[in-house]
Amino acid sequence: MNVIATIGLGANLNDPAAQVEYALAELDRLPGTRLIKHSSLYASAPVGYVDQPDFINAVAQVETALAPRALLDALLDIEHRHGRERKFRNAPRTLDL
Repeated sequence: MNVIATIGLGANLNDPAAQVEYALAELDRLPGTRLIKHSSLYASAPVGYVDQPDFINAVAQVETALAPRALLDALLDIEHRHGRERKFRNAPRTLDL
């Protein structure tokens, strides 16, 4: 059974707009998944740890046959391929899904 999932995307390191655009394309290539639609890219100020660049964000909707845990694992894999490191809460990041 396919479900609709809404995914937030954000980045503020290493050409954040490109990171988000590439991630949108990768979402569409996940097994059993297709990108339905996505928002425009928009900038937002960091929250919590404010001594970092602004974020570029977007929101996407996908239709997927992946189970929730499988989808989460796939998203974490995309983050990892983009160089995501979880140094501390609210740290700058190459990609956040």
